[in-house]
Amino acid sequence: MYIDFHTHGKLAKKLPFSEEYTRWLFSEARMAKLDALCLTEHFNTLGFERLYRFIAEHSIQEGDTLLFDGLRIFPGMETDIAEGGHILSIGPLEAILELNKRLEPHKEKGKFLPFKKLKDLFDQYTVIVGGAHPFREGGHIPDLPKEQLARFDFFDLNGKDVAKHQLLTERLTKDLGEKFHKPVVGGSDTHQAVQYGCIRTKFAKTCTSVKELYQEMLRGNYDIVISDQAAFQVKTATILKRALKDVHALGGNYVEILTGREPERESKNAS
Repeated sequence: MYIDFHTHGKLAKKLPFSEEYTRWLFSEARMAKLDALCLTEHFNTLGFERLYRFIAEHSIQEGDTLLFDGLRIFPGMETDIAEGGHILSIGPLEAILELNKRLEPHKEKGKFLPFKKLKDLFDQYTVIVGGAHPFREGGHIPDLPKEQLARFDFFDLNGKDVAKHQLLTERLTKDLGEKFHKPVVGGSDTHQAVQYGCIRTKFAKTCTSVKELYQEMLRGNYDIVISDQAAFQVKTATILKRALKDVHALGGNYVEILTGREPERESKNAS
């Protein structure tokens, strides 16, 4: 099972949710030879629940995962913390949706929870918690107290950072994992399909629950695969994302440009 541990279902968190764009993203993930992904959408993105309800309505549930046109999706979320940095959580759909609602008062800068309080909240649910791109500029995850760093379940070897400084990012992230005896897994951090496959994590078996997935992580039954084209993929995706956001800002339809099709009408049952 090839899985990407850090992905997004929208082009940008301040843009409206688009069913057609999300469909296109997932089809491209399969084209990039991914069997599964963790959808770690920003907790304060526009239409967070709407995105997940759309996926659920068009998926077959298997364990904790949602099978969307053959792509296995582990629901998740990416949450900002007061200290600076992003926290990944992966778990059953309803747990992720309930957590997102409980975080409603803390979705604006200046109101983010400190890591300790956020982890205390996560501990009330069956989710696993990871440190996203821990050494990215502006983040302070490595500066957290040791007793708080020990509470992470895993750390994210992030495709964006690997593309810029592969050896340094690998060394720092893996050293952090070894210091606290935590798994390190690969996540592309993509909002745009060109970036899929820049980094993948290969498991010997297909997992359908978060518990099973985490057991395999703890056993080390996986390998991280970094594409030789990672730097090119990330650079191209960054340029394309910026251009598509500009298209939207000017009143154009970035989804139609990408797919060559008119966007589908939104589901009547979308919440």
